[in-house]
Amino acid sequence: MTAFSTPGPLWPEMRFLERGWLSANNIVFNQGQASVVDTGYCTQSAQTVALVREALAGQPLAQIVNTHLHSDHCGGNAALQAAWPQARTLIAPGQAAHVHDWNPEALSYTPTGQDCPRFRADGVLAPGSEVLLGEHAWQVHAAPGHDPHSVVLFEPQRRLLISADALWQRGFGIVFPEIEGVQAFADVAATLDVIERLQPDWVLPGHGPMFDDVAGALAVARKRLADFVADPLRHARYAAKVLLKYKFLEWQRASLQHAQDWCAATSLMQLLRERYFAQQDSAAWTLALVQELIASNALRREEEWLVDV
Repeated sequence: MTAFSTPGPLWPEMRFLERGWLSANNIVFNQGQASVVDTGYCTQSAQTVALVREALAGQPLAQIVNTHLHSDHCGGNAALQAAWPQARTLIAPGQAAHVHDWNPEALSYTPTGQDCPRFRADGVLAPGSEVLLGEHAWQVHAAPGHDPHSVVLFEPQRRLLISADALWQRGFGIVFPEIEGVQAFADVAATLDVIERLQPDWVLPGHGPMFDDVAGALAVARKRLADFVADPLRHARYAAKVLLKYKFLEWQRASLQHAQDWCAATSLMQLLRERYFAQQDSAAWTLALVQELIASNALRREEEWLVDV
């Protein structure tokens, strides 16, 4: 699913491109400093280029901005850089050296079993600074939790927040440091507090529709966080299913054996299993995840195939 979504004529120079869950949403600014925030997953990069080109309405792209470097937020960088070679790319701080040296292990692409074509970074989004998007200056705020290096962007004049995966309408992204044994639920709580203090009128999230019931979204997020803090196994099960579901978004269909082979070969999946589900071998654990995804209507069976829903 791809859609242009803007609440009326409030922001004529900005286009919010809501994507399916394989690709993070894109926000395109077609006046002033023509920019795009986040660029989707690599398998949809041709679509991303086409959508950005349409949203720019004839303007050349001057700037690519990434809230963080998960593959669904920067997988289109390389294609956009090829289409607009002069565009400057700014990334969230903390991993610039890994981008320069191109270390897919440190950048999370190898451990998650995901892909991201190599791209260049020209600068970083330092928390406490501002970045010009279109014709307005946006504040850069650190937003650790989902990713330790993530940022959110806030435009105070119109009270707009680009929240990435720190806040969705009904939750937030996997807390990846927790999978690796690094306590980060407190970072999620602190980031939610930052968003509440900013008091945005509208939130443009990394996934799902934009929304203006910020208090309601924060309440949902804090309830989910409290559940994860009370039962870390619940978060681990959620993370494992999300990572597997994400691959099915990419595959569209696969055999059970293919899914089991992928889980066995993907280091982050095996880290999850060994840390939280060590009583099950990899094949049995993957089968259990698949069965839960089918029960929740996230997958369906078609003869020998498992098909994304």
